[in-house]
Amino acid sequence: MDEDPTPHAGPIAAAPLAGFTVAVTAARRADDLIALLRRRGAAVVHAPALRIVPLADDGELMAATKELIDSPPDAVVATTAIGFRGWIEAADGWGIGEGLLDRLRSAELLARGPKVKGAVRAAGLVEDWSPGSESLAEVLDRLLESGVAGRRIALQLHGEPLPGFVEALRAAGAEVVPVPVYRWMAPQDLAPLDRLLDAVAVGAVDAVSFTSAPAAASLLSRAAERGLREAVLDALRGPVLSACVGPVTALPLQAEGVATVQPERFRLGPLVQLLCRELPARARVLPVAGHRLEFRGHAVILDDTLRPVPPAGMALLEALARRPGWVVSRAELLRALPGAGRDEHAVETAMARLRAALGAPGLIRTVVKRGYRLSLDAGECGGAGDRWAEVR
Repeated sequence: MDEDPTPHAGPIAAAPLAGFTVAVTAARRADDLIALLRRRGAAVVHAPALRIVPLADDGELMAATKELIDSPPDAVVATTAIGFRGWIEAADGWGIGEGLLDRLRSAELLARGPKVKGAVRAAGLVEDWSPGSESLAEVLDRLLESGVAGRRIALQLHGEPLPGFVEALRAAGAEVVPVPVYRWMAPQDLAPLDRLLDAVAVGAVDAVSFTSAPAAASLLSRAAERGLREAVLDALRGPVLSACVGPVTALPLQAEGVATVQPERFRLGPLVQLLCRELPARARVLPVAGHRLEFRGHAVILDDTLRPVPPAGMALLEALARRPGWVVSRAELLRALPGAGRDEHAVETAMARLRAALGAPGLIRTVVKRGYRLSLDAGECGGAGDRWAEVR
């Protein structure tokens, strides 16, 4: 799990994702997603949940390609631009590129969306039809309406399940030949994924992003292997946001009762824009000592300024915020501190650093011989009003 080592000294203006930690599970195009997230202020942990089998080394793809050359398909469905290009390049490397292109020219070629259409034409081919919506459901409707009984249809898979697609074609009488382009396997180095699972289980990340269904399934499978499945699922059902690039990607999570968010357009840019809306909307905001205090994963927004907070200080602040305006004892705060032991002096040390990080006097009050409290603005303490008045 590679962390974004972005230390900040002093207050800085708050970017949309400043103070939040977002995990990236992608193997393909991970650098693009990480750059977009960091540009908007997020701390990023990268833990690939999968690795992609190089196409040139993929015996399954080679076997499927040779089968199509030997027994030509009536129709071919191309689902992704990168997958289609990779397929053609791999076939060239095996010395069967021209044979594959000949078969594709003689078949009805359906390209899912403009990007796939561009890849088809770059290979010197012309598609017979392409939907404007990039919807595989629309491709399926087109095939079923034209009749598929007795037809041999090659379907370029793209590493994700296509629920109902193959079943519907076979039920209508088609012979379906799956073409497994960029097949997924578990990562060779599991340590980053294991560190991410540990962080998710304790809520140390604010969101996990998924760009493929196999990545989501692989993360849950590894969690089960390590005995963390329920802890990880509890976190994903609660404080840790699951952000998926599209509905197919979300299926393994939703099957486990995990609510997900998805952008309307299934692209990395809209996924990041969605996170920029969702995470701040989930942040807790309190009026404290005349200031607006917004709680983020590893920082706070004080009025409009980002204030990074050390982990120990954040633990204290969250403990105080659970009962805003109430006195929280040193013993209770000590229990909230990670690895603090039994010495209450650790609370005083962490509190001093927290106050320095916040940089505004009066946010946290010391109640002599009792503990500390957040200086919640008058009229904002709800049912804690009597208790709050008692310790002012």
